[in-house]
Amino acid sequence: MAASYVALLALCLFLSPLLLVAWKHWRRGRAARHVTVVVLGDVGRSPRMQYHALSLAKSGFSVTLLGFCNSKPHDELLQSDRIQIVRLMDLQRLAVGPQILQYGVKVVFQAVHLLWKLMCTKPAAYVFLQNPPGLPAIAVCWFAGCLCGSKLVVDWHNYGYSIMGLVHGPSHPLVLLAKYEKLCGRLSHLNLCVTNAMQDDLAENWGIKAVTVYDKPASFFKETPLDLQHQLFMKLSHTYPVFRARSESSDPDTERSAFTERDALSGAVTRLCGRPALLVSSTSWTEDEDFSILLAALESRCVAVIRSKGPLKDYYSRLICQKCFRHIQVCTPWLEAEDYPLLLGSADLGVCLHRSSSGLDLPMKVVDMLGCCLPVCAVKFQCLHELVKHEENGLVFEDSEELAVQLQMLFSKFPDPAGKLHQFRKSLRESEQLRWDESWERTVLPLISDT
Repeated sequence: MAASYVALLALCLFLSPLLLVAWKHWRRGRAARHVTVVVLGDVGRSPRMQYHALSLAKSGFSVTLLGFCNSKPHDELLQSDRIQIVRLMDLQRLAVGPQILQYGVKVVFQAVHLLWKLMCTKPAAYVFLQNPPGLPAIAVCWFAGCLCGSKLVVDWHNYGYSIMGLVHGPSHPLVLLAKYEKLCGRLSHLNLCVTNAMQDDLAENWGIKAVTVYDKPASFFKETPLDLQHQLFMKLSHTYPVFRARSESSDPDTERSAFTERDALSGAVTRLCGRPALLVSSTSWTEDEDFSILLAALESRCVAVIRSKGPLKDYYSRLICQKCFRHIQVCTPWLEAEDYPLLLGSADLGVCLHRSSSGLDLPMKVVDMLGCCLPVCAVKFQCLHELVKHEENGLVFEDSEELAVQLQMLFSKFPDPAGKLHQFRKSLRESEQLRWDESWERTVLPLISDT
């Protein structure tokens, strides 16, 4: 009897590698035109990964998108019959115990949960992974790929350890642990990154060869027609007083916002004479954006809309309330995915306060603003010149004093078409901006078609 068990065990050990190879080939055959896109974060606030999913679908792939579903993604993604969104559970940290223990429990849970979801989804030829966060996603996706025959594609948006270092300091144990992305990043089949500066850093310091895929605006980031501007302002005026008309129209047939009015008889929309300027900034209220710079610089007559959601919102909301602005109104709404491009396309100036934690990534919000032909003032950091060309498609500043000077110069003749603000917009309209779909087809599609 014992000999029979030994023989059976030997047979299993002999057949296991063969069965594993056969299983992998079977899954690979089924996976030829399927891709899994992984975001260990909120899908609705991960536009680049949404764009990857949409581009893959348009190129004939079926796509499973794994991520947290805290915010609504773009309608185009929800309406695609080639894209399936699979919700990941977002486990919050424990409220008891040391911080590193809380973080460890969360990482272990995410690792097990993500692996289970990957193994349960349709077999994929590729797994596209957003990094950061890379802990534990890179190792889990690589391991799942080994079991299922999938090739791992890591899209480097920034470095996870550099972001954590802003909160905890560079020598904190969690920051040192997060540097594991250096090792695991070398296990991927293909690496993408957002700037040439990051491409060089990955190669020189990490031994990782990556392809630069610049963020580009999607097709829906464009100037908003005047009638749609009016519809948006009227919609927002129900919730946010800054969008309401300063005074009622003497004509009962006229519908008015703070910026526009529509004649009910003709339906024609016009801009109000003497309307305020509309300044827009977008933020996650995180440590890599110092909004006190903007608050200190605001001295012009304008409405500042800060599209916001994040951990430091309460802090900056209190700071805004303490300011005694004479000609400024500040609004901090959270906009739906479909309203955000409309707002950018309706604004007069965009301001970006993003300082890269690594100095190697570029702010997506500026990409979107430029796609809407919206002039931009952006705070200077290491590789910003790859996106914002000072005095060509925007202005670059280093502190609140310099930003204040720029705002005064841009708004001094507002809304006179002879002013600098109008000249920047005219230049953006005349420039030929490459859109995401065309850029993706040139850079990414050949990489996954040839492998």
